[in-house]
Amino acid sequence: MSSTCPGLYCGRTVINESLEGDCGVCPRGQRTNLEKICTECSESPELYDWLYLGFMAMLPLVLHWFFIEWYSGKKSSSALFQHVTALFECTVAAVVTLLLNDPIGDLSIRSCEVKMLSDWYTMLYNPSPDYVTTLHCTQEAVFPLYTIVLIYYAFCLVFMMLLRPLLVKKIACGLGKTDRFKSIYAALYFFPILTVLQAVGGGLLYYAFPYIILVLSLVTLAVYMSASEIQSFKNLVAKKKRLVVLFSHWLLHAYGIISISRLDKLGQDLPLLALVPGPALFYLLTARFTEPNRILSEGGNGH
Repeated sequence: MSSTCPGLYCGRTVINESLEGDCGVCPRGQRTNLEKICTECSESPELYDWLYLGFMAMLPLVLHWFFIEWYSGKKSSSALFQHVTALFECTVAAVVTLLLNDPIGDLSIRSCEVKMLSDWYTMLYNPSPDYVTTLHCTQEAVFPLYTIVLIYYAFCLVFMMLLRPLLVKKIACGLGKTDRFKSIYAALYFFPILTVLQAVGGGLLYYAFPYIILVLSLVTLAVYMSASEIQSFKNLVAKKKRLVVLFSHWLLHAYGIISISRLDKLGQDLPLLALVPGPALFYLLTARFTEPNRILSEGGNGH
């Protein structure tokens, strides 16, 4: 038996202060150190880890709200209640997930430090020391960032199926019998998609989510303001819903900026939050110059 285990993630387990067994996969909640010994994950998640978990937790909630709004439209006065219900479902699912995660019964979690992208894909790094026998050392080296998201999605789906159909049936009287459940049907499609996305691309999302938030929030804000024909501050404040959408996007802008900067240097990073209203202000100030009818009329006049 060699003194050092091959591969990045193979190690030996410590039992009663002595090394036990051959090189292999570490138990869940442990990962190998530099000496190839399985050590328990006892650190608290960093701010960036919490922001990643927050992003993954927001995805189903935002999709719920989008499809509720899409299928409710102006036909139903129950859209707000459905929004609140979706928020309640996701919040309860998050709390239950944290309580069931190690340490059980506590809202705090212990984790392993994410060191590199390969930590998310240990199944690709099973070594073959003699080029014949493969040591299977697949483990959750990023414990619990990989599985906790999947558990959260499962609870979101369970709570939605327990609560939403009964509530929608009672309150969504303005919609037809099939239309009232379309937002639920949509969730039955996007939850498997989110699960596959986390299972396959979790590591990529971990490093890219701040930029995804910024790009998508900027694009969706521009599309919404264009579709709503908001070209001035007066148009913007004409309806409360528009202000809610604007402030929601500002929160996403701030979330993305904080995720990128990680607030390592507060003195330098906090002033970046002053950029949050920038895209909306730029749009309002320049919208009148890019109005299609004006461009066509000026082109027809030869200007």
